[in-house]
Amino acid sequence: MRFGLLGPLHAQIAGRAVPLNGPRQVKMLAALLIDANKVVAMERLVAVMWDTDAPATAVRQVQDAVSGLRRNLGACGAPASLISTRRGGYEIHLDQDQLDLLEFEHGRHVCAQHTAPVEKAAALRRALACWRGNALVDIPGQALAIDAARLNESRAAAQRQCLAIELDLGRHREVIDELATLLRDHPYDEQAAEHLMVALYRCRRQGEALQVYERLRRTLADELGVDPAAPLRALHQRILTADPDLAATVPAHAPSPSPSPTPPQSPAPPVPGPAMALPVRQLPHDVPDFVGRTEALAEIAGLLDGSAPNRAPVVVVVGGPGVGKSCLVTHAARLASAGFPDGQLYLDLAATSDQPRDPGLMLAEALRALSITGSAIPNGLAERAALYRSLLVDRRMLVVLDDAGHADQVLPLLPGAEGCAVLITSRTLLTQLPGARHIDLDVLSRAEARELFTGIVGRRRVGREPGEADAILDCCGNLPLAIRIASGKLTGRPAWPLRVLRERIEDESRRLAELRIGDLSVRASVELSLRLLPADAVRALSLLGLLGPYTLPGWVVGPLLDRPDGEEVLDTLVDASLVRLTVTDALGEPRYRLHDLIRTCAVEIAASLPTEEKRDAIIRVLSVWLELVGRGTDRLPPAGLLAAAPGTAPRRSLPDAVAGRFAADPLGWFDAERDNLLGAVKLAVDWGQDELAWELAAGAATYYDHRCLYQDWQHGHRLALEAVEAAGNVHGASVLLRGLGQLYIYQDEFERATRALESSLGLCQEGGDKRGEALSVATLATVSRVQGRDDEALERVEHALAIAIGAGDRVVEAQLSCSMGVMKLMQGKIEEAESWFDGALGQARALGDDHRVAVVLRRYSRLHDRRGDPDEALRCLGQALATFEELADERCAAYTLLEVGRVYAGRHDRDRASPALERAAGLFHRHGDRQDEATCWQLIGDLEAAAGAHHLAQQHRGRAQLLWNTIGDLNQTKTPARPSSP
Repeated sequence: MRFGLLGPLHAQIAGRAVPLNGPRQVKMLAALLIDANKVVAMERLVAVMWDTDAPATAVRQVQDAVSGLRRNLGACGAPASLISTRRGGYEIHLDQDQLDLLEFEHGRHVCAQHTAPVEKAAALRRALACWRGNALVDIPGQALAIDAARLNESRAAAQRQCLAIELDLGRHREVIDELATLLRDHPYDEQAAEHLMVALYRCRRQGEALQVYERLRRTLADELGVDPAAPLRALHQRILTADPDLAATVPAHAPSPSPSPTPPQSPAPPVPGPAMALPVRQLPHDVPDFVGRTEALAEIAGLLDGSAPNRAPVVVVVGGPGVGKSCLVTHAARLASAGFPDGQLYLDLAATSDQPRDPGLMLAEALRALSITGSAIPNGLAERAALYRSLLVDRRMLVVLDDAGHADQVLPLLPGAEGCAVLITSRTLLTQLPGARHIDLDVLSRAEARELFTGIVGRRRVGREPGEADAILDCCGNLPLAIRIASGKLTGRPAWPLRVLRERIEDESRRLAELRIGDLSVRASVELSLRLLPADAVRALSLLGLLGPYTLPGWVVGPLLDRPDGEEVLDTLVDASLVRLTVTDALGEPRYRLHDLIRTCAVEIAASLPTEEKRDAIIRVLSVWLELVGRGTDRLPPAGLLAAAPGTAPRRSLPDAVAGRFAADPLGWFDAERDNLLGAVKLAVDWGQDELAWELAAGAATYYDHRCLYQDWQHGHRLALEAVEAAGNVHGASVLLRGLGQLYIYQDEFERATRALESSLGLCQEGGDKRGEALSVATLATVSRVQGRDDEALERVEHALAIAIGAGDRVVEAQLSCSMGVMKLMQGKIEEAESWFDGALGQARALGDDHRVAVVLRRYSRLHDRRGDPDEALRCLGQALATFEELADERCAAYTLLEVGRVYAGRHDRDRASPALERAAGLFHRHGDRQDEATCWQLIGDLEAAAGAHHLAQQHRGRAQLLWNTIGDLNQTKTPARPSSP
C-alpha cells in the first residue's frame, strides 16, 4: 500500500492504482493524506471540497465522499480501519513507508538528530528523493493550493539546508546547478543567492558570483524597494576583495557547520540593517492567576516545537466570547519564547472592535518592529508582505496575532520561514490558512473553574461557603470571563457573604446585568461577536435560545427560520463560536449547544421580537418533532394498548433524505433525542400549545415502553396532562390518563392505575372516542387479571372487544381476540381458547402485522404445551422469537425465551432450558424488569435442584429472592404481575 502527495496524487494498493470517482474523492483523499495519522476536522474537509459557498448539505456530501473513498480503497484490499471516524472528523492511518510525505518528514527529523555533516546531508537527500514534482500538482482548489505551497516551501527549505551542508563539505561544483534552479524558483531567496555566490567563487567563477548579487540587488530594489541584507552585502564585498578565507571548505569529518556558509570573521566592516536589530519582545504581560488548560498548553507546545515531527507553523486557538483565548495564547507564547531566540512579534487585529485592523497597516507595524522605517516600507500590501517574509527567512520568531476575524486579515501576516511559527486567537474558524491546526477552546473544567475562583476570592472565604461557591460557578457556566467578573465583585465587597452574589445571579433574567464590573461584561463580550454576524444569524441565535438548555440537532434552525438553508446559518454561528458543536451522535447527526450565558443573551435579544413571530417559530419546530416521533413510533414494535387516535396538532416534514435517515434506526434516533423529547413537551406547555404537548408526550410512550423509561414516561405525561386539563382538552386528557394507567400497572400501583383508567374511560365516552373507550376497558381488564379477578377480567375484555367490533377497529379487535384466547386458556377452556387464537392469528395476518402474529404465536404456544404437544409449542415460539429479533423488540424476545425455557423445563431438558432462561434474564435485567428476571432465576434454580446441583440451585433461588425483596414482594413465587402486551 503506497500513497503520494509530493507530486501528482498517487494511491496504489497491491500493485494497482486505486480508482477515485471524481474530484471530490480526490480532494478528500488529499486532505486526509496531508494530515495523515491526525484527525481532519469536518470544517476542514468542507473547506477543501468547496473553497467558497458550501451548500447546506455539505456535511452529508463529505460523509458520502468519504464512504465512497472507503469502498474504493476496500475493493483494492485496504483494511476497513484505514480511514476511521473520529469526533468531528476523520483520520487515515498510515505507516511511515506508506506515504511519501511521512517519509520526507522522517528524513528531516533524522537529519536534526545527526551531528555529522555527511550523515545530515545523506538524510536530507533521502528525504528530497521522495519528491516527484510540485506537491498536489494535479488537484484544483484554493484550500489545497495553500497546502501545496506550504509543502513546496518545506521542500525548498530542506533543499537549502542540504545544499548549505554539501557546500561546506566542499561539494561546490555539484551544487551549483541545483542552487541556480532554487534561486530561479525563489527570486527573493537571499540565502540561496549567498550559497550560489560562494559555490561559484570556489569554482573560480568570480564574475558569475558577482552577477548573481547584482541580479538579486536589482530585483529587490525594483520590486520591493529594499537593499540586500547585511550578510549578503558583506559577502559581496569579500568576493570583490578576493578574501582568501572564503575559498576554505570544511573537511568531511569536521563538526557540523553553522547554517550560513559565510565565516564569522569578515574583513568588511559591519553594515547596519535588519539582521543586526535587537530581538523583538512584544508579548503582553502574562496573566498572574492563570490556571489549568494543561492539555491545550501541551498541544500548543508540541505544535510549536521545531524538532517535533508533528510541528505546525500556524496554530489557531478558537473559542467563544470570554472563554480565555488571549490568556491562553499569551501564557503559551511566554512558555515557548526560549525556542524563538529572534523574538516574539505581537499584533492585535481587533476583529471584534468597531474598526478591525487593516492587514496593510499591521504589516507596516511589523516592519517597523523589524527596523524597517520611513520610505523603506513599500506602499502596496503584496510588496509589504513579500518584504516581511524575506526579513524573517533566517530568523526563529514567534508571531502572535490576537483577535483575528477572517483568513484574509491573517494571510499577509504569515511568515514563510521554516523557523517561524504563528499563534492566533479567533472567535471564528480560519480553515483557509495553510498548514493551520485549530485548537477548540471550551470553558474551564469544574476543578479549574473552582481553582480560578478560589485564587481570586481567597481560600478561607470560599471554604466558609463551599456550596455557595459551587452555585456561583454553576451560574457562570465555568466561563473564565464570568468567573473573573464574579470574583472581582466579591473582592471589591469583602463584607459580602458569597450567598449575596449567588442570590443576585441565580435569577437568569438578572444574571447578565450582575455579571459586569468596570469594563468587563459578559453581555458586552457576546455583543462584540454579534456585531460581526449577518441579521439572519442573530435572529437564529435568539430563537435557538428559546428552545432551552438542550443539545440540539442541526435541523432545528431550518424550521425556526422557516427557510431550507437553516444549517448554513447554523454554520455561521458555529464558525463564530457562539454555538458549539458538541458531538456527532450514533446516527451521524451533528449536535449543538449554546453556553448558558450565551443562551441568556439570546433570550434577551428574542425579547424584542414580536410574540407571534416567536410562537410561530416554536410551533414549526415542535411540528417537526411530532412528525419525527410519529415516523419513529411507526417503525418500532407495536405497543399494544398504548395506540391512540391522533389529535389535530400540526405536523411538518423534513426532507425525505433527512427524515429517512432517522427513521432507518428509530431506536437510535429516540435514544439520541431522549432529553429533547421531554424538552419539546415542556416547550409546548410553556407556549400554550396543549394539543402539541399531549401528542408529543403520548407519541413517545411506545419508545418509553420499549426501553422501560418509566421516569421519562411519567414526567412527560404529567406535564402535558396539566396543560390539557387546564385547556379542557378531553381527547388529550383521555389518552394521557390511559398511558399513565398502563405505566402504573407496570409499577404494580393498581389503585392508581384503576383511577386513571376509569377517568380515561369516562372522558372517552364523553367525547365519543370508541377506540379510546375499548383500549381503556381492555387495560382495566389487565388490572383485573393480574389481581386474580379472572371473571371480571374476562367480562371487561368481552366488553372492550364488542366496542372495537362495533366501531370497525380491526387493529384493536385483533389485539383483544388474542386477549380472549389468553383468558379462556386461564379458565381451562382449551377449545374456546384455540378458536380465539386462530381468529386473532388470521386477523393479524390479514392486517400484515408481523409483530401481532408473533405475539399470538407466543400466546398460542401455552395452549400447545398444555395439550401435551411441546414440539408444536416450540415451533410457535421459534417463529415468534425470529420475528421479535428481526424487529429488535428485546422485551417481547425476552418473554418468548422465558416461554421456551418453561417448555424445556417441563420436559426436564435442563441443557436447553437454562440457556434460554439465562438469555431472558439478561434481557429483563437490561430493561429493569426485576420480576420477570426473578422468575427466570427461580426456574433455573428449580432445574438445578432437580439435577441434584443443590449449591447452584441455592445460588439461583437466592438471586431470585433478592430481586423479589427489591420490589417489596417477599413471598412471591409465581409469574410476575407485570403483564406483557396483550
